[in-house]
Amino acid sequence: MRPTYLPGVNAVKDNRLKLILQYDGSAFHGWQIQPEERTVQGELEAALEQLTSTHRPVIGSGRTDRGVHATGQVAVASLPDTWQPEKLEKALSAVLPNDIWIKSVEPASPGFHPRYDAVKRTYLYQLGLSSEARSPFHRHWCWSLAKPLEKELLQSAAGTILGEHSFKAFAKSGQPERGDGCTVHESSWEPWEDLGLTLRVTADRFLHHMVRYLVGTMVDIAGGKRPLEDLPRLLQEPDGKLRTSPPAPPTGLFLHHVTYPARSSVRSSSSTNK
Repeated sequence: MRPTYLPGVNAVKDNRLKLILQYDGSAFHGWQIQPEERTVQGELEAALEQLTSTHRPVIGSGRTDRGVHATGQVAVASLPDTWQPEKLEKALSAVLPNDIWIKSVEPASPGFHPRYDAVKRTYLYQLGLSSEARSPFHRHWCWSLAKPLEKELLQSAAGTILGEHSFKAFAKSGQPERGDGCTVHESSWEPWEDLGLTLRVTADRFLHHMVRYLVGTMVDIAGGKRPLEDLPRLLQEPDGKLRTSPPAPPTGLFLHHVTYPARSSVRSSSSTNK
């Protein structure tokens, strides 16, 4: 259920700002603040407090897990109206650690919520299939595999999940209040430079660890460890005896883009990375 009150975004004199940011998730325990752990949300709120001398909550479009990266995370914060977008972007760039980058800042409409207003999200998952993918300049941002894969089987597996399905079998933990149904709008494997392949998957919502379980199962299918027919069975019989393969590691996963209804997030008085 969408909350009627958003912490830190209801102050009359505050300026609500939408941030699009990128981060290398390697050294973070995920997005959400956790006691005694380094998180992306924690670093952002600490930076805003340093700039404004007041605690400023940050709300994100999704909670990426430990080790997961983002090239298009969306967040909103509420600051005094002296903080205009260009000023905040420059100030955050000066105080944030090197593994977080603010791509852009723009005014947000009064009711905008980066999580509940999202209509689609796009994730990428990078598979390293060449020896170069094991380089220290690549291996932290992919799943480097030392085995050949049937690319046609990977593509067929990706196409199987298109449309509306129950993804209960591909979730570590479901969201009972919203069910386990998801509508996948896009799912395909694309070349990743000369290093391997990238899965691009877009859906109206994702369950916890859903993309990682899908990739782990697709890789086993393309590696000859299980038949392609397992994938539709897992979608059609989520409570059956058949189980998914182990989840792919978080290192290859990126929150790439969040889609909102036209002009839903930007204030009308002023005039996201896929």
